[in-house]
Amino acid sequence: MQVRIQRSYRDIVAICDSELLGKTFEQGKFQLNIKESFYKGEEKTKQEILDIIKKMSIEDSTFNIVGKEAIETALEAGIISKEGIKEIQGIPFALVLL
Repeated sequence: MQVRIQRSYRDIVAICDSELLGKTFEQGKFQLNIKESFYKGEEKTKQEILDIIKKMSIEDSTFNIVGKEAIETALEAGIISKEGIKEIQGIPFALVLL
């Protein structure tokens, strides 16, 4: 998985499954664009990303999470619930504002 932390007044943590980078998915009037300029960061293991999520959730960060593995990791970390997950063309994603 890829993780990128963008520092701002409220940090943004972008997490996505690596194989989705650079792809666009469309369903009706909705589009999910996995731009490398936003999501590409460092390749991390599931445990490393769990640690990052736990650390960044304490700091009131915003999370953009895309892909099956990334969503499963966020569920395990407890920052999203199944009700907060949407899909476009079968690709799950969630936005979290803590």
